[in-house]
Amino acid sequence: MGDLILRWRAAACGAGAVDTAGLADAGQRLLDRWREPHRHYHTVAHLTAVLDVVDRYADQAARPDLVRLAAWGHDAVYDPRAAGDANERASADLTAALLTGVGLPAAVAAGVHRLVLLTAGHAVRPGDPDGALLCDADLAILAAPPPAYDRYAAAVRREYAHVPESAFRQGRARVLDGLLALPALYRLPEPADRWEPAARANLTRELAALTGAPPRRRPD
Repeated sequence: MGDLILRWRAAACGAGAVDTAGLADAGQRLLDRWREPHRHYHTVAHLTAVLDVVDRYADQAARPDLVRLAAWGHDAVYDPRAAGDANERASADLTAALLTGVGLPAAVAAGVHRLVLLTAGHAVRPGDPDGALLCDADLAILAAPPPAYDRYAAAVRREYAHVPESAFRQGRARVLDGLLALPALYRLPEPADRWEPAARANLTRELAALTGAPPRRRPD
């Protein structure tokens, strides 16, 4: 986990923080949340995967260090029993408070707060390369090869083990239908051509398994 804390410190310093013991402590506080026992998909492995995508396409962002900090914070609060966008709002608030606490300017904390909130619906306006990078990185798993995608879907189901099967199927189907209704799942020019068809195939396959419905057509 030491390498991850180094990545946190580098991103925070890149955004203007001074590297102190308090900065490392703040990163550890976030990391501890990612290691909570009720998580099965939203784990350190997911955090690492998102950071890796951000690093790979950092040249497409305006402020990549803010995107990295938002990646750290985007699922910092994860309660499968929470309603609506409560997790994203709590994650954004927690991350912004930690960043302010380690001396980053209010504008940086506000920028990261905004980015984290985008992960509630993954709807990014044109001209927002930082939001596009974060949301694309968060959804990269959707374009994984089918066996990896199926492991992701199974891990999400374990996180919602408290939900009866019929209710889970209905709720999960709404999530998948909402994603398929997006005009585009990915916005970064380079990976989108490869990721978009793979992700839509995975989502459509899972949705059909959940509902028995015919595949949804891609919106025009």
